[in-house]
Amino acid sequence: VPRSRVGLLSRTPTCFKTKPSSVSHQTFHITEQQKQQFQEEGYVVLEDVVPPKDLQLLRDVCDEMVAETDDLIDSGQWQELSGITHKGQRYFIEGVYARRPELSRYLFSDYMAEVCRAALGPTAYLFKNQFVVKCAQTGMNFSWHQDSGYIPESHRPWLSCWCALDDVNEENGTVYLLPCSQFGGGEIREHVRQEETNDLVGYFGDEPGVPVIIAAGGIAIFSSATFHRSGANSSGATRRVYLAGYSPEVMPSKEGTSRQAVPFLKAGVSVAG
Repeated sequence: VPRSRVGLLSRTPTCFKTKPSSVSHQTFHITEQQKQQFQEEGYVVLEDVVPPKDLQLLRDVCDEMVAETDDLIDSGQWQELSGITHKGQRYFIEGVYARRPELSRYLFSDYMAEVCRAALGPTAYLFKNQFVVKCAQTGMNFSWHQDSGYIPESHRPWLSCWCALDDVNEENGTVYLLPCSQFGGGEIREHVRQEETNDLVGYFGDEPGVPVIIAAGGIAIFSSATFHRSGANSSGATRRVYLAGYSPEVMPSKEGTSRQAVPFLKAGVSVAG
């Protein structure tokens, strides 16, 4: 994998957030300050982005997909350790949009177009999408990694949009982001596979990372070259997230994966649908 960079580095990692009282879902806008943080540190956190109707759609589809996955595992049609899903603990359910096209209401919305323009520029493709679920009390840790670590082919970093379907905090296993100035520098690093979980790990240092603490409907956006991890869910409720990945170019295809190249933005204008 080539050494690819997110952008310049800054000395102080900061987490800029939109203010719920100032956000209109029809006029959602990312500021120049937020764009700069993304370029320098590889991430930014946006509050109150997803309208209630779209949020409920994501929750409903997520619950249905978890139930379907459990049925597949119980019937022996799902090899758990061929991936990183572990029944009753954590779920990574990929490629959902291909089966549930109604998710386009979120994936190709005006607010996601604004996010993609701010982080990627005028061209964007839907590359990946998955639900990430951690069950109550039993949710597992997920080790330090870059999303690009799971794509061995040469590629430019893409944009990961980590949308909270429930309020997320340190108790229920939120994501922790490692600013590029603390480690990685926005470069794609080599990862090592952990046999017991099948996780890929690319950072073994002591930095704790910045926890994402947001209400449902908020989105943490980060480069696929930004290191992140998540803790166990020690709360009494399930923690659900919808993760959508948008790429600035058509990504390498690979048989047996859920990779896509659905055109979204061309010259900054939505061409989806």
